[in-house]
Amino acid sequence: MSEAPARILVVDDEENMVHFLTKLLRAEGFEVEGAPTGESALDRLRAAPYELVLTDLRLPDTDGIEILKVARELRPETVVVLMTAYGTIGSAIEAMRAGAYDYVTKPFRASEILQVVDKALERVRLRREVIHLRQAVQVRFGFGSLVGKTSKMLELYTQTEKVAAARGAVLIQGESGTGKELVAKAIHFNSPRTSGPFVVINCGAIPEALQESELFGHERGAFTGAIATRKGLFEEAHGGSLFLDEVAEMAPGLQAKLLRALQDGEIRRVGGTKTLRVDARVIAATNHDLAADVREGRFREDLFYRLNVFPLFLPPLRERREDLPLLVDHFLDRLAREGQGALKRLSPEALRAMMAYGWPGNVRELEHAIERAVLLSEGDTVGPQDLPPEILAPTDELTVILPDAAVSLKETMARVIRDAEARLIRRALAQSGNNRTEAARILGISRRALLYKLQAYNLGRS
Repeated sequence: MSEAPARILVVDDEENMVHFLTKLLRAEGFEVEGAPTGESALDRLRAAPYELVLTDLRLPDTDGIEILKVARELRPETVVVLMTAYGTIGSAIEAMRAGAYDYVTKPFRASEILQVVDKALERVRLRREVIHLRQAVQVRFGFGSLVGKTSKMLELYTQTEKVAAARGAVLIQGESGTGKELVAKAIHFNSPRTSGPFVVINCGAIPEALQESELFGHERGAFTGAIATRKGLFEEAHGGSLFLDEVAEMAPGLQAKLLRALQDGEIRRVGGTKTLRVDARVIAATNHDLAADVREGRFREDLFYRLNVFPLFLPPLRERREDLPLLVDHFLDRLAREGQGALKRLSPEALRAMMAYGWPGNVRELEHAIERAVLLSEGDTVGPQDLPPEILAPTDELTVILPDAAVSLKETMARVIRDAEARLIRRALAQSGNNRTEAARILGISRRALLYKLQAYNLGRS
């Protein structure tokens, strides 16, 4: 469907000028109306929207500045261009300071006015694009994008909204696949920093030797291969938010430098001698128990407290199973909106199977399962046969043994978790053909974390 023609209002007390501009602009495909007085122009502005108002500065009953003010009050997106004689250019400049887009001096050529009109309407188009993009961001990353109605999720919504309006660092903790990056985006795009950049760094995916350069940048010649000066992600996030995903994987030496950046608001590029001021809100996320990492000496205590100004905890999907039908409908609706086939629904049998499954990969695993099921399903209903086999395999479920007097509940739970992780790792390795990088991707953890778990669980040489 073609875009509707732009609506233009021409305001001038000279009948010949209104006739000339109306004929000229209609020939260009615009929808044009004329008004001979300020009063008639104001009536038209109150009755209907216009993309552009082309008005004479001097009118018998008012002036172009009044037209400008009313047009902007009624619809801020309306663009106003003034027509003026040479003797009133000073007034036109004042009007531009009040919000006019441009001015043209009489007499003018047809090509001149058409050029001004085209530029003014391009401004309108760009404004609309910005508004559309902001609305799209709000829909995708607003609090409404966090799906769930359990008490834990309702509490998370309240906390996230409060945190978004604040200034301090945020620490988001939760298992892999619970939606930590989505929460981070919701915080940023609902904060006073929404117009600034949202920059992401996965601390577990970058080799330790490159982490400092990636985060703080480097000067030319700082190391072999540094052929040019490069900004770091901290600088890229100036005026916005820096999301440190998998922050527990950050190298110890870099932790100290991050602490100084948070304390002082200053950084120094690798190989540089000058300190740079940066204004970036840090949002960190981890699937570790960071407090436990501090106690065991794997993470700096002072950095932990710097990051933990506003702690948020994302519950795993198994602890909010009541949300699963909502999440399923959410993903099915989204796939349909994105053009991946007609809208489909889940059969009761498929839903029961999904409700009984443990979802070790949490919401991310659920999302991928729905995408796969929609692709494989025939007709408008997703059945059990369309689901991944692990969801339907009761033999793969864990056997939970109640603790006896000699073994505490805490120890028993630790064993259960270790067993679960080991099973998941074996499954991911089998699925990836023993490719550890691919297995780490499937599990939603860093390769470094996978190697650590392989060694800890004696699942093979790391």
